[in-house]
Amino acid sequence: MSQKQWHFVHHEAADAAWSPGLRKIFEYRDLGIKDGTGGDYVAHVIRAIGREPGDQIHQWHYHDCRFQMVYILRGWVTFEYEGAGVRTLRAGDCINQVPRLRHREIECSEDLEMLEIVSPADFATEVVEAPD
Repeated sequence: MSQKQWHFVHHEAADAAWSPGLRKIFEYRDLGIKDGTGGDYVAHVIRAIGREPGDQIHQWHYHDCRFQMVYILRGWVTFEYEGAGVRTLRAGDCINQVPRLRHREIECSEDLEMLEIVSPADFATEVVEAPD
């Protein structure tokens, strides 16, 4: 945890702005947590936008972070995780994705929305070889 001063954040839905992000088939709504925690955490809602996957989401990859939590708000998504196999997450499901866990997305519903919280806010994503 950094020594930066955190501050109160109230991010109103009426002011929500959606933008492109890490994955081209999704758009992201930043919830202001990155600024509120001085970059210690980031929180965003991710939703499917119905485009064909043209990025590296279906390739094996990992995120270089200390903490990553995903909570499914609506719809479903299927991932494959090294050591945990294929998992379909549905509305109300939550995972703690351990740091540097190799994984890939297989498919998702058109109405997918999920909340993701990651620490630190500026984390790297690395494409890797498939696990044995």
